[in-house]
This record gives sequence, C-alpha cells and structure tokens, in this order.
Amino acid sequence: MIISIASGKGGTGKTTVAVNLALSLENVQFLDCDVEAPNAHLFLHPKIEEKYPIRVPVPNIDKGRCDHCGKCAKFCEYNAIAVLPNDVMVFNELCHSCGGCLLVCPKEAITEIDREIGIIEKGHAEDIEFIHGKLNIGEPMSPPLIAKVKENIDGNKTVIIDVPPGTSCPVIESIYGSDYCILVTEPTPFGLHDLKLAVEVLRTLKIPFSVIINQEGIGDEKVDEFCRKEKIPIALSIPTSRKIAELYSKGIPFSKEMDGWKEKFAALYRDISAAHGGTK
Repeated sequence: MIISIASGKGGTGKTTVAVNLALSLENVQFLDCDVEAPNAHLFLHPKIEEKYPIRVPVPNIDKGRCDHCGKCAKFCEYNAIAVLPNDVMVFNELCHSCGGCLLVCPKEAITEIDREIGIIEKGHAEDIEFIHGKLNIGEPMSPPLIAKVKENIDGNKTVIIDVPPGTSCPVIESIYGSDYCILVTEPTPFGLHDLKLAVEVLRTLKIPFSVIINQEGIGDEKVDEFCRKEKIPIALSIPTSRKIAELYSKGIPFSKEMDGWKEKFAALYRDISAAHGGTK
C-alpha cells in the first residue's frame, strides 16, 4: 500500500506520525515529500548512500531568430515569457516546463536548457528505505521535485509518504495515487479549519482517509464533533505528553521509548490494510 500522511495545517505532527508508523512496520519505504523543509531524516537518521541533482527544462531564446511576434508569451499561462519590442525576457522561476512555447514559435527560435531545482538523497535507516528531496533555497515550485521523489516508489513495499502542509499543488502532487491517507490534526480551531479543507481535497480525489488527533487534551471537542458528523473515522489519538515532547526535541521517535505505541501503529496499519488494501 501507499499511505500518505497529510495535515492541512502545518505543525500538527504529520512527520511524527509518519516516522512512528514506518518504524512499527516491516518492508517499508519512506518518502519525505515535504521538499521545502524536509525533517524526517532528523528522526530516522538515515545513512545517505546516493545523491543527485534534479533539473527541469526551461526555454532558451535565440534572439537572432526571434521576430518578437509574441506568440510564446500569449501561449504561456504562467507569464514566464515577456516579449518586448526589442527583447524577450524569460522568468525561469515561473516556467512549468510544459514545452508549449517551443511548439508555437513560428521561427523555431526557442530551445530548452536544464535548470537545477534541487536534489534527491537516498539511503537506509536500519531496514527502512529512505528517500527525500531538498528544494533549492528560493525556488518557488516544489511539485516537479516531489514528482521525481515519487518516481522511486517501490510497489513491493509499504510506502509511507510524508506530505507537505496545506492543500495546494505540492500536497496534491504528494498524495495523488495513494491508496490511503491519514490526516493528522490537533483539537484547536486552527486545526479544525484546515482539517476541513484537507477533507474536501481527499473527497475530491476519492482517496479513502481517516484522522489521527495529535496533542489530545490541549483544545476542545469540536474536531471529534466534526468527524462524527461527517462520518470520518478517528483512527488514533495521541495525548499531550511532556515525555513525547522531550523525545521529539532530541530527535527520538516516541514509539522507540514508550511502551505500546509500536503495537498501536502496527494495529492501525492492519486495520487500514484490511479495509482498503489493494484498492485505489
């Protein structure tokens, strides 16, 4: 199965859930798709064995051939090309690498060059195969790098995907194709607000899901009420705990040090697998 761990709101504990779930299972592949701020490696401590850059194609204008007709700029939905009376400007950070500008140029004045947007690192954390991406600082678009991370998915393993926060394009790219999604939330007004947005996304994508409530006890009961009303299963609750916080601050997954939690995460996986294994 491919199980993505998402949240809507940042800081709810999705990496905590993803890491502890991975450590509680066998034959696991862990993908950290939060490429703008990957942090699962701080808890899994993988030995990195391979590292390589990721590049995307962007337009290169032959200004000797260009007659400034403007067709490329008119075609581009993202305003990555600006055609002036005596010049053409390309904004590489806005380019989505669709290649359309090459097709519409009547003078064949556009070719493509590669631009590096980040790196992928691969390794192992004990028996867990570990892969993550690191987006270059200042790079505005992470989905191309996320897509490259996901090209490494091994269908013979249980795949755990740590998803970026929010509900925008990086999240869609990360969770698309998952068999199941776990939404991690907290019992606060902010947690509930963003949980509702994430639920809407998953229902639109028709991906089955359940909720884990992290830091249970810090807020109110409105998340529980929402889940009951919407018939969303609450798979697990993780209490507010000084011990968990202390272990987190040291980069130690709490399931390694606190009795019973590996069994709880393993049972969670068995329930998911029994209900949704092998389905899309």
